[in-house]
Amino acid sequence: MNDCKKRREFLKSTLWEMRSDMPTDQKKGLSRPPFEKPFDKNGRIIPLIPVGDIQVGDMPLKEVISKRRSRRKFTDDPITLEELSFMLWSTQGIREVYRDMVTFRTVPSAGSRHPFETYLAVHNVEGLEPALYRYLPLEHSLLFIKKIENMKDKIVEATLNQHFVGYCAVTFIWTAIPYRTEWRYSLTSHKVIAIDIGHVCQNLYLASEALGAGTCAIAAYSQKKMDEFLGVDGEEEFTIYLAPVGKIAE
Repeated sequence: MNDCKKRREFLKSTLWEMRSDMPTDQKKGLSRPPFEKPFDKNGRIIPLIPVGDIQVGDMPLKEVISKRRSRRKFTDDPITLEELSFMLWSTQGIREVYRDMVTFRTVPSAGSRHPFETYLAVHNVEGLEPALYRYLPLEHSLLFIKKIENMKDKIVEATLNQHFVGYCAVTFIWTAIPYRTEWRYSLTSHKVIAIDIGHVCQNLYLASEALGAGTCAIAAYSQKKMDEFLGVDGEEEFTIYLAPVGKIAE
């Protein structure tokens, strides 16, 4: 129990009381990190449905909130590309790039730092082959990363044998790139990064319900296996949260 009490300090705002005196890379005049992870412009990029053309997701907010719950059983029905576009926009969509300094998105983030990347293990999405992709929020497009042999089984193993995580239409996998927030907030960053990812996943819950689909937030996984699954280094970028999505039976 003593160890638990020590870890509670992470949840408190003690460091914020000292923040004005903390040296940060922003104060040192170092360049801010990019809004999204760099990628090969000649890679395989799949445009998503433009936000202004999306016609799904019009369920009244009150009804969406009343229906929201964790879903672990999905049908074999596919997710459409339009529905996937809506969920990606809902969770990391960019409304405005302000003076090339910050991005204003559909979710809040401390200092508008948005330290996350969204990966998708696509299993059953219309128009997309089963493979690993990454969302490009500035372009509102998908970047094809690679096909993974036995992808469903590997992601189930990496999530400690939670079968439904792989046997769904698409698994959202978020990584954190902590330096995006550390650049501005130094030692106070890690509390707000943990808070920020909750905003992202909650928007996925609401967007999914609005489509007659569902999701379930997953924080129990093998860090090493999930990072290897994505091909990230586990230090400057690492898995922080997952959420499988699929259509739910009425």
